[in-house]
Amino acid sequence: MRGSEEAPGRTVGVAALYDAKGNYVAKSACYLRLHREYDRTGVVDFTKLKPNTTYSVRVGSLTIDSTDDMANVEDEELLKKLPKAEALCGDLEQLIPEESVATLTTSQDTGDKGLAFIFGSCRYPGLLWAAKKADRIFGSIHEKFQSEDALQFLLMVGDQIYADKIHRQIPLERADTPSEFHERYVTALSSPNMRALLRSVPTYMILDDHEIEDNWVKGRMDRDADKRLLFQTAISAYMSYQWLHCPRNYGPRGEVQDADGDKLFYSFECNGYPFFVMDSRTQRIRDDEDYVLEDNHLLGYPAKPSAPNYQGQIDILCAWLLSQQKKIGDLPKFIVSPSIFVPNGVETAGTDERSRRKKCEDDSWAAFPETRRQLLQTIVSGNIQNVVFLSGDVHCSNLAKITFTHKTAGQLPLRAFCITSSAFYWPWAFADGDPLSFVHDSKLEGDDFDVNDDVIMSYKAYGFEQDDNFTRIDIAGKEIVVQNYDRNGKALGSKTKVTLA
Repeated sequence: MRGSEEAPGRTVGVAALYDAKGNYVAKSACYLRLHREYDRTGVVDFTKLKPNTTYSVRVGSLTIDSTDDMANVEDEELLKKLPKAEALCGDLEQLIPEESVATLTTSQDTGDKGLAFIFGSCRYPGLLWAAKKADRIFGSIHEKFQSEDALQFLLMVGDQIYADKIHRQIPLERADTPSEFHERYVTALSSPNMRALLRSVPTYMILDDHEIEDNWVKGRMDRDADKRLLFQTAISAYMSYQWLHCPRNYGPRGEVQDADGDKLFYSFECNGYPFFVMDSRTQRIRDDEDYVLEDNHLLGYPAKPSAPNYQGQIDILCAWLLSQQKKIGDLPKFIVSPSIFVPNGVETAGTDERSRRKKCEDDSWAAFPETRRQLLQTIVSGNIQNVVFLSGDVHCSNLAKITFTHKTAGQLPLRAFCITSSAFYWPWAFADGDPLSFVHDSKLEGDDFDVNDDVIMSYKAYGFEQDDNFTRIDIAGKEIVVQNYDRNGKALGSKTKVTLA
């Protein structure tokens, strides 16, 4: 929830839980701090909720005048001085529902192995009169959740805002101050359809480049002090409006924590299916000058023997995959990567000098072969079945099947997939996202990838869709069903069934 950013004193949130009939759930009312450093946003945790049950949450905020004797009082001590939160339920019930009430349905019991969810990426805000067009697709997504009980959650995998509406080199319509980033988020998240959707649907988010600026890499901070300030401002806004409300379960050294971790990446489970949501943007290190691909790292530097207590994100991801294969066997394991894993662009395919340079400049996994190789070697050596990458970014939805082949002994029985969903709204299809600009068959177009000295990764991509769209995923038994929908909620093409190992 979010309080008034204009309030001069301390802002405290109040929240209470109600059942589907509108009855207050006893002892659920509570206070929560709305911190200035998170732009007066906050989080409340309700526990002991029943599975597959609909609840509503009423929220409000109150401002406490700061006095000299309260200036150094800790939050916990301050809350003890307030009346019991239940005393304010009557006041909560008087607030405007559209501004203060959210509904939610808890996940099913993990004994049910089916799962359905929607995901997508890239919501360009629209200029002037086009702002309503940017919001239209979220009304269609909301209708899907309202009419179909099977859907569990929404994944938004990057570019929820465009800090640089026109171009990162053009100051016009470019956010670079706290107030400008604040305006971007408030405008994006409070548009009518988006607001209704987020009030009623569990939503997981992760950033990509346009939450900062186009094609962001970490090295820009080292070369330009203004870029360091831009990054700090952008990430502060991201943490307030996206990160704060998602799971935060990895600590400063990559250790798993129950809550309040400080990493941007996180993991969660739904109906027994695991998801690892990557931060594929803020830790990327790229050699922009010498075009040495081996010097590029997508998920930060990997671990070193001399510092065994510190792990890079790639090491944490690989360890997570190994533990999930041991825990759930061949059930799908979802890796949420805003940057596309495959297919690569046709300009990056091949081994000549021009292709190498294009590959090094690329914004996808193609530019980071060492990170990709470490992940694929883990999949092959650990015999990890049914890894499914969920990606966005490229303004062209598609599906790719990944295979692994021994150079001497034929194809391995491993199966992996990449499903890309993009864009929610992008008005200039002529500018990028052309389906013909991607490799469709890596074997035919010279884009296979050496996992190690004996194993090659290949892929075939199909089902390209360039119109504004979102993607529904249904898992049942040994199949994943993929269906794209247009901005009006109508099916684009036929359902695609992916057979699992």
